[in-house]
Amino acid sequence: MECRLFSVKGRVQGVWFRESTRREALALGITGYAKNMADRSVEVLACGDSAALQRLAEWLEVGPPAANVSQVDWSPADCPPPDSFTTR
Repeated sequence: MECRLFSVKGRVQGVWFRESTRREALALGITGYAKNMADRSVEVLACGDSAALQRLAEWLEVGPPAANVSQVDWSPADCPPPDSFTTR
């Protein structure tokens, strides 16, 4: 299991991005969180197997229908995997 910390930019707040990410992550067996940031981005911590993380990364590039994602960056996260996926 590995963890990645994503930063998703664009029109990603106020468009159900965090809840949609939670649903997608749960369907993929990923734990972590999605959190709104002060700079209007969304931070996503995702922990799971590499294939599931890749699928989530591809989904984050698009997001839910009302979103307009302009950039997704990620880095490895050195943390214990959470037990579930939450929104903050």
